[in-house]
Amino acid sequence: MLNRGGKSGRPTIQYQSSDPSLSPLLKHIMRDSRRHPHLALLTLQAKETFLWNYPTCTIVYNPNGPDAAPHLLHEYGHALLQHAGYSRDVELIAMERAAWDQALILGWRWNIPISDNLVESALDTYRDWLHARSLCPRCGATGIQRVNGIYNCLACYTQWRTNAATTCRLRRRVIAS
Repeated sequence: MLNRGGKSGRPTIQYQSSDPSLSPLLKHIMRDSRRHPHLALLTLQAKETFLWNYPTCTIVYNPNGPDAAPHLLHEYGHALLQHAGYSRDVELIAMERAAWDQALILGWRWNIPISDNLVESALDTYRDWLHARSLCPRCGATGIQRVNGIYNCLACYTQWRTNAATTCRLRRRVIAS
C-alpha cells in the first residue's frame, strides 16, 4: 500500500510490489499527484485487481498482474480526470477511452510502452459487457438504455433492469412486457 500524509504533514510513501519495475512508476505517480489538489489524499493499494475508487481517492492495483504498469497508468488516468461515476453506459465507454488516452500520454512521458492492442482489448471487454447488458432477455434483440440500468426492447417492447455486474455475473430482470 502506498499513501501520503504522515503526522509531520510531509508526504510519506510506502509500497509493496513483487515487481521491482513498478517501484519507479509508483513514485512517479505519487510525485505527479502532488501537482493536483484533488489528489492530495491519493492512496495506492496493492491487491489482486485494478480499479479507481473515487470516494476514497484510492487506486487499487495488482503488482503481479500482466501489463501491470499500463493498467496502473490507466487507473491513474481515471484519478487525474476525476472520474466519479456514470449514469449511462455510453458515459462509461467514454470515461474508459479517456482514461486510456491519459495513460498513453503518461506512458509516453514516463517511457512506459502501452500497446494499441492492450488498449483495444481492455476497451473490448467493456464493449462486450455493455452489449450483453443491452440484449433483451425475451427475444435477444438489442435494446436501448432509457435510464441507469433500465432498458427497453424495440422489437418486443420488453423492459428490463440490469445489475452493475462489472465484477460479478450480469443479471437482467424483466420488469415489464
